[in-house]
Amino acid sequence: MNVVLSQKQIGLRISELRKIKGLSQEDLAKSVKISRPSLAQIELGNRSVDILELQKLSLILKFSLDDFMSKDFSADKEVESKEVKKAKKEEERISVPTLQVNKFKNVLLYILERCAGKPNVGETVLYKLLYFTDFNYYELYEEHLTGAKYRKLPYGPVPQKFDTIIDQMIKKGQLQRVKSEYHGYPQTRYLPLEKADLTELRASEKEIIDRVIEQMSDWSAASVSSYSHKDLPWEVTDEGKDISYELAFYREQPYSVRNYGDDIEAQ
Repeated sequence: MNVVLSQKQIGLRISELRKIKGLSQEDLAKSVKISRPSLAQIELGNRSVDILELQKLSLILKFSLDDFMSKDFSADKEVESKEVKKAKKEEERISVPTLQVNKFKNVLLYILERCAGKPNVGETVLYKLLYFTDFNYYELYEEHLTGAKYRKLPYGPVPQKFDTIIDQMIKKGQLQRVKSEYHGYPQTRYLPLEKADLTELRASEKEIIDRVIEQMSDWSAASVSSYSHKDLPWEVTDEGKDISYELAFYREQPYSVRNYGDDIEAQ
């Protein structure tokens, strides 16, 4: 029995089918001949789908329109069991970050090599440089850089296990923690005592880190915190919860690091 579905229900069903098929948003958007941001808005339930787009989606994602519009629709039933299992494994690989401690340490050391001498780069700014490095890389390459999890706290995203890693690095003589004041406020800073092992970083990873440093490393703690609060992944996450990397795909300018070029639809 067909029912009247809300935009959010339609978007959720399309998103589920796309993931089960193992398609990226970019791949599906190109096939339907719409922009990736438009598909993202459809999946979020913020944009309606016309009948021609829905027909194209049904052909690409291989679903029956009658089944899709029914009350008892299940995305899992629309594909063979083998394909479902394969897609679930792929989704787990992409969605669930696994912290690469050594990679995180080298990213941290590289950022500090370039930024520790700047008086504004205390712990607050450092958190944001790490956050935007990780989330920008994920948005662009759909892979985790350090695999660090970030939690939404009042002053912005904070990498989990940061204090534990810092303590390890201090004990090994890789870092020094310095307590100071900056413009009358207490500040915690970190000074690198050794260089990052750049063989641990891909050229693409180093490029993203460099871009983030160029953009934000001169900003004050207040400015970079304010900027992070308007980034969609942080904005839509509940206080105290982990921020999902998947939300990076729903960013809009100026936060999105994808260059959609000709794929952007004319307004």
